[in-house]
Amino acid sequence: MADWDTTCRLAERLLPEVERSTSYRTPALKICGSLFARLREDEESIVVFTDPMERDALMREDGATFFTTPHYEKHPIVLVTLASVDDDQLGELLVESWRRRAPKRLVKAFDDAAGGNP
Repeated sequence: MADWDTTCRLAERLLPEVERSTSYRTPALKICGSLFARLREDEESIVVFTDPMERDALMREDGATFFTTPHYEKHPIVLVTLASVDDDQLGELLVESWRRRAPKRLVKAFDDAAGGNP
């Protein structure tokens, strides 16, 4: 069962230059000052950036874990229930969100270090 500490540890282990910060008065993870994940006020779910088609597929596949609210519907964001996401999938979501928000030079360096496998 994931929680915010798990989220932070995964992000820091998988990704370079992760910064712990705040956003909208909640704990957040940033890359070069740009938000890529944050804990929601309910402290049970997080906000991450994703492709809108991927978001829709995730919600169709598991609507209890992946959801949105009217506030986020028009944004490339999915909300993730921490108690029901496994660490592997959480890690993939964090990497995707980081890639969407990181400067291109960091994404390239990240991909190069991974042997060209984005």
